[in-house]
Amino acid sequence: MMFKAISWVFLLQLVHGNIVPGLDLKSSYQSLRRMVDVKPIQKLVENFKIKPIQKLVENFEQTDGIQQQASSVLKNFEQTDGSQQATTVPKFCHKLDCPAFTVVKNVKGKYEKRSYPTTHWVSTQLTGIDFTMAQRTMFMKLFHYISGNNSKGEKIAMTVPVIMRLIPGAGPACESNFTMSFYISNKVTDPPAPNDPMVTVTKSKPFDAYVKSFSGYMLTAAQWVKQARQLATDLNGAGESYIDDYFYTAGYDNPLTVLFRHNEVWYMAE
Repeated sequence: MMFKAISWVFLLQLVHGNIVPGLDLKSSYQSLRRMVDVKPIQKLVENFKIKPIQKLVENFEQTDGIQQQASSVLKNFEQTDGSQQATTVPKFCHKLDCPAFTVVKNVKGKYEKRSYPTTHWVSTQLTGIDFTMAQRTMFMKLFHYISGNNSKGEKIAMTVPVIMRLIPGAGPACESNFTMSFYISNKVTDPPAPNDPMVTVTKSKPFDAYVKSFSGYMLTAAQWVKQARQLATDLNGAGESYIDDYFYTAGYDNPLTVLFRHNEVWYMAE
C-alpha cells in the first residue's frame, strides 16, 4: 500500500508524458510478430507434443497476418441495441476501482462516445500559468483527503482515472483554470466531508462524453491540448454536438509504468 502511495505521489513529476516521442511500440511489436514463421515451432510440437510450446503456438497463430482476439473482447462486453456495456473492469483500470460506463458509439481509431452513470468525485480547483505546479498542488490536496484528511479520518483507496478539467487561457501568458478530481469508488457509500475548504465532494449527474484514447507520457499542457484539438477536429468532421469551452484529461497509470500507458481526453456531449 505504501509503495502504491509513493508511486502515485511520484505521478506529480512524471504523469501523462511521452518518454520516446513518435515510437509506437505496439505497432512495432505487431509487425515483428507478423515476421515470425511459426511453422518450425508447429513441427516441433507435432514431434514432441510439448504442451507449453503448443500453447505458445496457439498464442501466435495468425489469420491474414493479424492475431484474432475477438473472443476475449466479446467476453468483456454485452451487446445491447448496438451499444457495448462493460461487464468487467477495463484492462486499463489495472484492477483499481474506476467508474463504469457504456460505449454507445465507437468510431474506430478516432473516438468513442461513453455514457456514465451517477458517480462521486473529490475535486479541487486552481488558476495559474504553470501546468506542472498546478498538478502538484491539486494532486497533494486530493491525496491528503484520501489519506485521512477528512471528517471521518477515513483512508480511501486510490482509484482511476485521475481527471483534470482544463480551461485554457487566452494566450501563453494568460492563466488557465484547472480542476483535478479523483473518482470515489461506489464502495464508499457515504464519502466523508473534506477538512480542506479548497476540496469538495460532488455527486455528478449521469453524463455522456466523447473520448479519445492514446498512449505515452504526457508532461505538458501543450501535449494534452494537441490531443484535444485532434478530438475536436474528428468530432466536428462527424457533426457531433459537444461542449467546446473546456476538455478533460484522464490518466490511468501508475507513474512507474513506462510502456503502453493509457491516457484519454474527454469532451462532454451536449
